[in-house]
Amino acid sequence: MAHVSFENIDKIYPGGTQAIFDFNLAIADGERVALVGPSGCGKSTLLRLLAGLEIATRGVLSINGQTVNHLSPQQRNVAMVFQDYALYPHMTVRRNLEFPLKMRDLARAEIERQVHWVTGLLSLSGLLDRLPRQLSGGQRQRVAMGRALVRQPAVFLMDEPLSNLDARLRVQIRSEISELLERASATALYVTHDQAEAMTLGQRVAVLDQGRLRQTAPPQELYERPANTFVAGFIGNPPMNLLPAMLIVTSEDQLRLRLGEQSLPLALSASTAALWRQWLGTPLSVGIRPEHLRMAAEKDEGLRAMVQDAEYLGHETLLYLRIDGLALPAPVVVMRLPGIRIFHKGDMLRLFLSPAHLHLFDAAGLALDHGITGHDARY
Repeated sequence: MAHVSFENIDKIYPGGTQAIFDFNLAIADGERVALVGPSGCGKSTLLRLLAGLEIATRGVLSINGQTVNHLSPQQRNVAMVFQDYALYPHMTVRRNLEFPLKMRDLARAEIERQVHWVTGLLSLSGLLDRLPRQLSGGQRQRVAMGRALVRQPAVFLMDEPLSNLDARLRVQIRSEISELLERASATALYVTHDQAEAMTLGQRVAVLDQGRLRQTAPPQELYERPANTFVAGFIGNPPMNLLPAMLIVTSEDQLRLRLGEQSLPLALSASTAALWRQWLGTPLSVGIRPEHLRMAAEKDEGLRAMVQDAEYLGHETLLYLRIDGLALPAPVVVMRLPGIRIFHKGDMLRLFLSPAHLHLFDAAGLALDHGITGHDARY
């Protein structure tokens, strides 16, 4: 396999449209990195740049330390799996798998050896004499992956390979891809707009927005310590709640979090309180995950909120709430509760926000402290 490097990559198309801005990312030998972001953010463009199907306007692309900017796709030793499978419809599965090896003029014995290896890896042995039209969507996807793997490429590129499958099959094939890439020790770059795929398949996840890299981190860190409001609002289903807020102090020097016309006390350790006081009176955004919201106990001072809607999902209930006193248009707040809990539109609740699970972001949307989980919050 190979290590890959993107260094200061820009991509500007004729006419001046810029798709990628100063992109930097290093991928280790055998590492799986998922590129995720909304449609049009530049994910597929980066894959095409690495494959040699597009040429970078600026910056250096390297594979195993060798600059590949001006090498042809054939010289880069990368294999790509596309969204639409791209199988030859008139060829059997066997011939589809053999084709890239024949193009490299390999001996017949070597072709048979590699096809045997990949069919065993992907459980395709019973399908070798079928045409693509005789296969299910999941089987066609495995053949497309096999045609890429059989070349034993330095880098394995996947461009939204599951987007044409139904939801149930996507989950199954996602698990198979994860196991396959691990067994093959493949250096892989996986593009998707589905964050569940990204968080499942990527050892690290790179989040893109409008051609810019917003954060790269392992899935757990990305979820627990988003670097900015874009990542906080994109990762998670439902995503993190983000609310306009301000830190204030009372006449008794008590630190409080103000949200519109309401405020909550923040019982923090002395060190954390000192850290937060530097942002007193500054317009901020406060973030909290739906699972970290709960209804306030009698002893707690809570935020007044009204139920707007509820989703009963069996294993959990999602409540959609409006917090009293926030300037309009006030964002909807989502709270996740275990099991089925019955609520009605218009019900009034008091919400508790644990300081240990709050995230603060400045006016530009950057995380001020990447959350304070693990700090000594006295709640």
